[in-house]
Amino acid sequence: MTANDDYILEILESVGLISREQVRKARESALKDDKSVIDVLVRDHVVLKMDILKALANQFGMDTISLTGLELPQEVLDLVPGEVAKRYKIVPVFKNDSTLTVALNDPLDVETLDGLRYILKCNVEGVVAPLEEIEIALSHYYGHTGSTVESMLEEITEGTVTMPGTAGQELMADGEVSEADAPIIKLVSLIILEAFRNRASDIHLEPLPKKFRVRYRIDGVMHEVESPPKRLQSAIISRVKIMANMSIAEKRLPQDGRIQINVMGRDLDLRVSSIPSNHGESIVMRILDKEGLLLGLPQLGFFSDDQQTFERMIGLSDGILLVTGPTGSGKTTTLYACLNYINRPDRKIITVEDPVEYQLSGINQVHVRSDIGLTFAAALRSILRQAPNIIMIGEIRDMETAEIAVNASLTGHLVFSTLHTNDAPSAIIRLIDIGVKPFLVASSTRAIMAQRLVRKICDKCKEEYKPSDSELRLIGPAAQQLAEAQLFRGRGCNDCSFSGYRSRRGIFEIFLVNDEVRHMIFERVSASELRTKARQLGMRTLREDGIRKVVSGMTTLQEILRVTMGDVD
Repeated sequence: MTANDDYILEILESVGLISREQVRKARESALKDDKSVIDVLVRDHVVLKMDILKALANQFGMDTISLTGLELPQEVLDLVPGEVAKRYKIVPVFKNDSTLTVALNDPLDVETLDGLRYILKCNVEGVVAPLEEIEIALSHYYGHTGSTVESMLEEITEGTVTMPGTAGQELMADGEVSEADAPIIKLVSLIILEAFRNRASDIHLEPLPKKFRVRYRIDGVMHEVESPPKRLQSAIISRVKIMANMSIAEKRLPQDGRIQINVMGRDLDLRVSSIPSNHGESIVMRILDKEGLLLGLPQLGFFSDDQQTFERMIGLSDGILLVTGPTGSGKTTTLYACLNYINRPDRKIITVEDPVEYQLSGINQVHVRSDIGLTFAAALRSILRQAPNIIMIGEIRDMETAEIAVNASLTGHLVFSTLHTNDAPSAIIRLIDIGVKPFLVASSTRAIMAQRLVRKICDKCKEEYKPSDSELRLIGPAAQQLAEAQLFRGRGCNDCSFSGYRSRRGIFEIFLVNDEVRHMIFERVSASELRTKARQLGMRTLREDGIRKVVSGMTTLQEILRVTMGDVD
């Protein structure tokens, strides 16, 4: 059962399947045996699983079905690809006119039905069936599902996922691998391997009251995958912490670590973060694929006009160039692409980062270590004595770092850095709020670029479509432009895991600082006034650049609405 236990118990009581006394006894047993109350009631034969399903189905106006002995027509099975059926754990049962009926286990799972309606482009209704029968039917009609943890573990062979220096053998804390440890080692390797196969950027291990949830962030969107049993939570977290050289004894304080690992012949860096939560330690592993880094400006998503403007900006001899946006908007990747573009033997480039995410050939990279006093400010003071031409600062976080960056830019250095602001003009106000004097901000800042990442339509299943009236209303003034354009979306296929999207590209807002803008900065005008002036000078907003990319067929209207807020006129 995936629905809330208390809610299910109320329904079962209301239809007379169980009594209050039986629930009380089951709660006591559940506490002792570390099981859910529903599992205890089924185990003790107080109520049958099928009766629970029928009660829930009736509550939501759905029918129940038994798949045992039922022969499903091939033309109905062909309507749902095997990968979709396995991922959603559903079985198509019959088709009536334009409505497809599928068997699923949880009648409360409306998200599955909504997802299927979008993927299959037809109306989908559900009937309820036992999970065991659904899994048997999936194996029978679609072949071995490979969806259970046990079956997926069999796919991992020696050396598929290895740590540097172990020659294919994973080591525990004491350097020994016991027979009891082997399944946990394999399971953690599987979680990392599946994340890599699915092009995930993050792995999230999240302890919940009744389950240990595993989610991958793929193309910026979270996807839940099959979760390991709750009883393995502690062992899995300990294994990850050992791999990341973190203390397994410390469970009360946040920790950070790093895993260097080889997956299917590719070297990956995993940045690991743990934080205590109500039900155990929550772990996030950020995957840095050195070989998968896009280091060309066209690959970032620039159109030719914006790319020419950007190339002029990064070709300046001095001043500050800022890239802004929230966490995960691709700021660091953009800065690396800049450095790669201007990296020549006659230029000395030094970066100060926390941490150094990717090694760049021919560039001096400094890793900030606050624990020994090597802060951004301390590192910057030292590297200025190294006579660099170009400096990249991972992030301007405080007044000290900002002042050194400004002074460096005013003494003939080109400085790249990032800030966390929602749009480009707000970066000016942020620097002044940090404590930098307005005349210094005005003198040093050459350009600011805000950016977001949007998912790119999958090339394999791209199809034309007409936007709905509600979508056009949401997009505002650009609706007329879109109504006359040829728009596309992804239908969903194996190549994009039926999401309709594969990989991401940037949308950009480029704010060039000229004499008129410098005067406004010196006068300490508001961010909205700076934004109005920037638009008068030709700055395209994030949404306007996104609309251009919708019209070009790069992304969809839904993506632009998802990542941009309405422009302020």
